[in-house]
Amino acid sequence: MRYPPHILEEIRSRLPASSVVGRRVQLKKAGREWRGLSPFNAEKTPSFYVNDQKQFYHCFSSSKHGDIFTFLMETEGLSFPEAVERLAGEAGVSLPAPTEDNRASERKRAGAIEVMEMAARWFEDRLRAGQGSEARAYLERRGLKDETQRAFRLGYAPNDRYALRDHLAGQGVDKALMVELGLLAGGEDVSVPYDYFRDRVMFPITDTRGRVVAFGGRALAKEVRAKYLNSPETPLFHKGRTLYNLHGARKAAHERGSIIAVEGYVDVIAMTLAGHPETVAPLGTALTEDQLGLLWRHADEPILCFDGDKAGQRAAFRALDIALPLLAPGRSLRIALLPGGQDPDDLLRSGGPAAIDQVLTAALPLSELLWRRALEAGPVDTPERRAGLTQTLRTTVATIRDETVRRYYRDDIEERLRSLSPRSARAAAGGAPRGRPRFTRPGEPVSPRITGSPSPSMTASAGFTGAASVREAVIVGTLLAHPEMIAEFGEETADLDFEDPDARGILSVLLACAAEDEHPVPEVLQNRINRAGLAAAADRILALARSRDRTTLAPHADPAHRADALRQAMILHRQAGALHSELREARQAFEDDPTDAGWAWLCEVKARLETVIAAEAEADAPVSSDSTAA
Repeated sequence: MRYPPHILEEIRSRLPASSVVGRRVQLKKAGREWRGLSPFNAEKTPSFYVNDQKQFYHCFSSSKHGDIFTFLMETEGLSFPEAVERLAGEAGVSLPAPTEDNRASERKRAGAIEVMEMAARWFEDRLRAGQGSEARAYLERRGLKDETQRAFRLGYAPNDRYALRDHLAGQGVDKALMVELGLLAGGEDVSVPYDYFRDRVMFPITDTRGRVVAFGGRALAKEVRAKYLNSPETPLFHKGRTLYNLHGARKAAHERGSIIAVEGYVDVIAMTLAGHPETVAPLGTALTEDQLGLLWRHADEPILCFDGDKAGQRAAFRALDIALPLLAPGRSLRIALLPGGQDPDDLLRSGGPAAIDQVLTAALPLSELLWRRALEAGPVDTPERRAGLTQTLRTTVATIRDETVRRYYRDDIEERLRSLSPRSARAAAGGAPRGRPRFTRPGEPVSPRITGSPSPSMTASAGFTGAASVREAVIVGTLLAHPEMIAEFGEETADLDFEDPDARGILSVLLACAAEDEHPVPEVLQNRINRAGLAAAADRILALARSRDRTTLAPHADPAHRADALRQAMILHRQAGALHSELREARQAFEDDPTDAGWAWLCEVKARLETVIAAEAEADAPVSSDSTAA
């Protein structure tokens, strides 16, 4: 549910940020602010500040920033509605009554959740009944005793096509609702709906509040095609946005500052028994961006623990490709690979908790996994193969959106690549290079067209760089002038790197408002900008933007035109940022190791940059009267 901005403002006004934050962080007065040790990072010198006047906190060690709602979301893993409801209760603020449509929707959802709870209890009862003897024996063989079975609410679906259907129907549940919730298999080609899960050990899947929304079932019969079967997508359950055991894991995750993701249900239980209750699992699919976002809400560097077989390795590589574009300063992943052919359950039974801890301690950073994958793709014993490796790695690193992280990855990769050259290998071995030295004196050309350092014109692009502030002003100014566009373009603009600190600050306010209200009221937006001390900055940015594109910022500008103009500005900005970063990297790489390949890279980046400069110049060119008339 969306809450009106004035309600959120009322809650903030009644609850000083220091009082909410102070429950978790020991704060001391520091001038007009409060100061304490970061709740997000271990530190000895306080770098965490709270400002009651502006109603926000800022952590310099982690760069995390937000208000009282964000703080509860970051430190306790609450959703935004959960945080609002809790703080509203504390502040004595009545939340608006839902509309009739909302009430009807909530009643339907509550009824659906109650049906899922009824199914979960029935599965639990079947496990403990006579028909569950084989399932209990299987769980005992896996080391899951009765106490553990009860803690995770494990159950059994009998090998009967209509057992659950008949039970729920006897409780007054409509068969159509059972089909909608994925408890029955139905459809146009199914004349009589039947139980979706049969002869399976059942694992309830819960939402962040601990309510059952779906199930996973492990087949007992060996001849069954699908060993594991999850509920289909339903109004309650979205597989790519759910993590198994997140509700059970989040308290431990926040206490320990870490969270672990494994591959399956039994793996989660095994890790919990091994002393790691902060463990969750995706639901039979490759890790999604939404699931990564859930993990990062609970820890800056989650550990992904994969089985030690080929499938586990492929899963690790898929996670690498998904995570790379999303990396940010201080936010990454580590990858733990289990010994060959084993999963956490196997390892726990063979080596005990110590073996699990050893694997987690040895978890690889993403940069190491990226390098290992590239080397495993094939030999690099010739110049051509090393060139192919170089191209592959540079292309992969270029997918990282954050400029700072991308630059450090580029530095790491270039350093590793230099270690592969025969010259580096001979130097490391203490041998002298054969033939004529690369340089007889500093600055001597490597070849007739390559000098020791590139000319200033090779890396200069001042005109384009100078346009960055104007381009940023156009992007932010357009959203300021037309806040209704934030809903469509906000997520995309959040990924852009801005040089202007005022532009970054205003964009942060715009996105925060949009997160609370999809269509922020201009008056509320202006109030938030004023409170953040950015009113003068907003005026400056709007003036700078209008000097470039008056038609885009005009109150009655054509929606299609302004959307196209904004999209073009974002594309140019993204391209410019990436190319400037790559240009600096290419220049540094060439200065460190002047080679033909380095020179070619430098020239190629410069050529691409000039193409983008030309595109921007064309976009900025004034429209002639003839073309306007047309």
